[in-house]
Amino acid sequence: MGTVTLWILFNGFVLLMLALDLGVFHRKAHVISLREATAWSVVWVALALLFNAGIWYYSGHQSGLEFLTGYLIEKSLSVDNIFVFVALFQYFGVEPRYQHRVLFWGILGALIMRGLMIWLGVELIARFEWILYFFGAFVIFTGVKMLRHKPENIHPEQNPVFRWARKYLRVTETYQGQKFFISRGGKFYATPMFLVLLVVETTDLAFAVDSIPAIFAITRDPFIVYTSNVFAILGLRALYFLLAGILPYFRYLSVGLSIVLIFIGVKMLAVQWVHVPIGLALGVVAVVLTSSILASVAASKAEQRALQRSRQAPPAAPPSTREFPEGFGE
Repeated sequence: MGTVTLWILFNGFVLLMLALDLGVFHRKAHVISLREATAWSVVWVALALLFNAGIWYYSGHQSGLEFLTGYLIEKSLSVDNIFVFVALFQYFGVEPRYQHRVLFWGILGALIMRGLMIWLGVELIARFEWILYFFGAFVIFTGVKMLRHKPENIHPEQNPVFRWARKYLRVTETYQGQKFFISRGGKFYATPMFLVLLVVETTDLAFAVDSIPAIFAITRDPFIVYTSNVFAILGLRALYFLLAGILPYFRYLSVGLSIVLIFIGVKMLAVQWVHVPIGLALGVVAVVLTSSILASVAASKAEQRALQRSRQAPPAAPPSTREFPEGFGE
C-alpha cells in the first residue's frame, strides 16, 4: 500500500469518526456521564492500540515502538490540557451540556493546526538537521517550565486572541445555547461560546508548540508523528469528561511529565554521542509516568486517611476552670 494511500485512508477514517461523533452520538447537547466518557475513552484507546498493532505488523517492531512511545507521551501531555480546560470552562461559566461541543470544534481545529506544524517540522528537519538541537533545548526548557507551572496562574482574559475578539467583534452579552454565531437585526454576532472556542484553540496551539518537538526525538517518520498525535487528540474529549472530577489524584503527573520532557530533550541533544534505543526510551517514559500517578494516588489517599482520623478523634477536653488554693503544688 502506497504512502499517499495510507494518508488518504487514515484521514478518511478520522473524518468518518468525527462525523459519527457529532452527527450521530452527540447530535443533541447533553451532559456527558461518567459511563459514557469511560466507554468512549476505552474505544479511542482500543482503536489506537489496534492501529499500533497494524503498524507493528506491516512496518516492523521499530515503527511499532515509535508509535506507542509517541502516543503515550502525547496522551500523557493531553492530561495537562485538561487542567486548563477545566479552569477555562469554570472561568467562562460554560454549562456542562455544551462543553462537548466546544471541545469537538476545538479539537477539530487542533488536528488541522498540529498537522500543519508537523509538516513544517518535517520540512525544517529535512533542510536544517541542526534544528533538532534547537528542538531539544526547547523541550528541556518546556520541562523545566512545567515544573514551575501552577494552574491558578491561568488568566483567560489576558489571551491576546480573546482580547482582540472582544475589541473588534460584535459579541452578544449572554450565551445563546450552543451557538457560536447568531443573526440579529440583520447583523452578524458572535456569542461568548465562540470566544471560549478561540481560547481553547489558542491554548491547544501553545501546548502543541511544547509537545510536538518532543515527538521528533522518538521518530522522524511524519506518518507516525501525525497519527500518534491524532489518536491522542481524538481521545482528549472523552478523557476530559472522565478525569475532570478526579484531577487532584494526578497532582504529581506534571512532575512526571517534566522529567519525561527533560529526558527527551537531553536525548535529542546527545543523539550524536549517545544512542538511546527506542525500547529503553519507552520504558523510561512508562516508568516515570506510572510512578508519578501512583505517587499522586498514594498522597491523596494519605490525606483522606488523615482527614478521616481527625474527624473521628474525640474532642479535646476543655481547659479546667477549677480553682485551687493558693500555694497548691508548691
